[in-house]
Amino acid sequence: MKKVCWPYFDPDFHNLPERIYGPVCRVSLDNETLEDCTLVKVDSVNKQGLLLEVIQVLTDMNLTITKCFISSDAEWFMDVFHVKDEHGNKLTDQNAINYIQQAIGTTTGPPDSTRANAYASNIFESENHSEHTTIEMTGTDRPGLFSEISAALADLQCNIVEAHAWTHNGRLACVAQISDQSTDAPIDDPHRLATIEDHLITVLRATTAVSPCGKEANNQEVKTTGFLGGDYQGTMTNVERRLHQLMLSIRDFDGPSLRPASSPRTPFAWDAEEECRKTAVWIESCKEKGYSMVSLECKDRPRLMFDTVCTLTDMQYVIFHASTHCHEGYAFQEYFIRHVDGDVLCTESEKERVIKCLEAAIERRVCEGIRLELRADDRMGLLSDITRVLRENGLAVVRADVATQGEKSINAFYVRDISGNEVVPDMDFVESMKRELMGPSHINLQVKNEKHLRSPSSTEKSRYFSNIGDILKSQIGRFSFAKIK
Repeated sequence: MKKVCWPYFDPDFHNLPERIYGPVCRVSLDNETLEDCTLVKVDSVNKQGLLLEVIQVLTDMNLTITKCFISSDAEWFMDVFHVKDEHGNKLTDQNAINYIQQAIGTTTGPPDSTRANAYASNIFESENHSEHTTIEMTGTDRPGLFSEISAALADLQCNIVEAHAWTHNGRLACVAQISDQSTDAPIDDPHRLATIEDHLITVLRATTAVSPCGKEANNQEVKTTGFLGGDYQGTMTNVERRLHQLMLSIRDFDGPSLRPASSPRTPFAWDAEEECRKTAVWIESCKEKGYSMVSLECKDRPRLMFDTVCTLTDMQYVIFHASTHCHEGYAFQEYFIRHVDGDVLCTESEKERVIKCLEAAIERRVCEGIRLELRADDRMGLLSDITRVLRENGLAVVRADVATQGEKSINAFYVRDISGNEVVPDMDFVESMKRELMGPSHINLQVKNEKHLRSPSSTEKSRYFSNIGDILKSQIGRFSFAKIK
């Protein structure tokens, strides 16, 4: 018998770094130091993308990061995050604390995704993504496009189990999970997948549009990826990272600037007329340290740090140091970065591109309009029916999150009128929708941010929101309306 020799590995060698430096990753949560928030401290061997992974874990659990300090020079990564739960309190649930330590700690292996869903209070907890087929779509946006996509999939006998769509600067990116209508199984027939792709591309190309920069847009693409995998990992935030990547690929950052062309990139000041401050991003060189310093100031919101770190990571930049904090509703972030090849940002064109991409990342998730949250018994074509009613009555969906939980369909839409403006009460419009969709149904209605309703027309607006509930009552089992900033 031929003798086979294997190289010898000393089992103690694998534990040598840990014995010298301690555990490969230490994660601790401190509820004693500060009165109003929990400190999440991470000490770990560094790797590319680790910062985004840590932020992703915290974001998936709907934790708010109010401040953080990051340092990852040499081979070691040290982070301190100040976090609060969705109610603004310290994180005291021991199960959630254990999950964070397990999810971030590299020595404990991959965390149990079912436990992640148990602690993340997002209304869009979806079914098992491995049981569905993924479709990615990018194209030039137009009023009613999401409705047309929903109708096309319904015509193709595809059940939309989950869908997330973003629009920004005249572009659309959508990631959808579909299954076969009759079997509720993934669609894996190559010929049928090709038919679906061709049909959707036809829908996306129905209008030849001109991009905001004056060039004819040619970014329509549909891609079926079979079973969900890769970047997604079965979580909401990973789908959002893919949406950022898709938007970046179709250059949604090529659009109107957030500042006048003659204005320098400097920290913004109060705008007394609008009573708000604009997004500002600027880049400075730190030659003595060999970094480029990226600074940004904007209105604070959930998932903001995830969006900015995600964009820098996907653009192949490494964050070595960072600090962020929030004050009176505004966020201030500083990142010290280099390209993955070790270079700093040298040319003005490269700096301008990073600035534009960060501005786009900040604005993609900002939808100043009406938010509709709808829950109903799921059925084939429900999404197509709802979006058709919205489209036919002059409402354009600018962002959508759709998911299925058991036999319930859970939907959230941000809508504006077809001109991109906030919806204005029009009782003739309401009555026309009511005539189309009459039928008995229980409606649960909520109006948030009531300060926006303090005007002479506040009564009319309240009537408008109530009537919108009547409009959709033949389609929806439970409905809520929210007016957002």
